[in-house]
Amino acid sequence: VQLVESGGDLVQPGGSLRLSCAASGFTFRAYDMSWWRQVPGKERELVAAISNTGGRTNYGGSVKGRFSISRENAKNSVYLDMNSLAPEDTAVYFCNAVHSVENPTPYWTSWGPGTQVTVSS
Repeated sequence: VQLVESGGDLVQPGGSLRLSCAASGFTFRAYDMSWWRQVPGKERELVAAISNTGGRTNYGGSVKGRFSISRENAKNSVYLDMNSLAPEDTAVYFCNAVHSVENPTPYWTSWGPGTQVTVSS
């Protein structure tokens, strides 16, 4: 299993970013997928999850209405569109499969390198 995140950058408050995750080594279209984020000294927290077909989504409370998760099964990729970014969104962002959108616990025990998002003026 390989998960490779990309798209992180330094962005000003109020700005937007799109993160991408390229997955390989498993049957991507069969798994619900998710985005997580972590800051030093804190536990990794769920940002958003999406069902294997893309028909159901689940968002963490702090990002609802600002972030949008999507996927392209033909490209084994999952995306996170982030709008109205705030300094508290600064974190390393990771993707992973989850057991289900309704029970979004990480499926794979190994994680990719993540991609750094920094929101600062």
